[in-house]
Amino acid sequence: MEINGTAVVITGGASGLGAATARLLAHLGAKVAIFDMNTAQGEAVAKEIGGVFFPVNVTDEAQVAAAIARAEEAHGVGRVLVNCAGIGSARKTVDREGKAHPLAGFTQVIAVNLLGTFNVLAKFAARLASVEPQAEGRGVIINTASVAAYDGQIGQAAYAASKAGVVGLTLPVARDLAQLGIRVMTIAPGLFLTPLLQSLPEDAQLSLGAQVPFPSRLGRPEEYAQMVEAIIRNQMLNGETIRLDGAIRMAPR
Repeated sequence: MEINGTAVVITGGASGLGAATARLLAHLGAKVAIFDMNTAQGEAVAKEIGGVFFPVNVTDEAQVAAAIARAEEAHGVGRVLVNCAGIGSARKTVDREGKAHPLAGFTQVIAVNLLGTFNVLAKFAARLASVEPQAEGRGVIINTASVAAYDGQIGQAAYAASKAGVVGLTLPVARDLAQLGIRVMTIAPGLFLTPLLQSLPEDAQLSLGAQVPFPSRLGRPEEYAQMVEAIIRNQMLNGETIRLDGAIRMAPR
């Protein structure tokens, strides 16, 4: 699929993996719309790349529908969606004091990471389904999971469950949308230098990176963006989750 001139929507595009993807695709000529809750950073990235920004809570159906419509007004119908919006949490099922993991906290992570992903992709796909297909189909949707979907660590019950849900929906949604010419893929990053890890001391970052078999370092957001580019360009990539992790398999803690 040609990237130059294509309208792209990126959720969570204000920072981390989403921002790196926005920068690369804009450099390749895409017209990028960023959806994010962080207005200051989102507007800054959009200005930097010549794109547009809309404040969006991915769990809010009305906000998502309105933002897709506004992005279309700015750039035309979106042909590529990259879902990067997500949150994390660290809490054991039963803590040291014997208290159960609060359901509200578990629900919030599932709502943003899983329900939010599906909310955006479903509305994006519905709009895309109504336009004429191009030679390579109508478009592509790329979701973001995590190796935690397979190797969830202690304290990651909510996060791992949410990301496993994203992995689980990839194939059935790809099958749902196949007759419409819309591909669906998911990337499951390992240890990447996102804002969360960047906040750690340098020795902690090096220690984490050393756990990766090869290359023995933290992944760079630009490498996630390169995978997005490869998926967009390769029409045979559909219905699959790609681990982007340097062969790491996470230990319990």
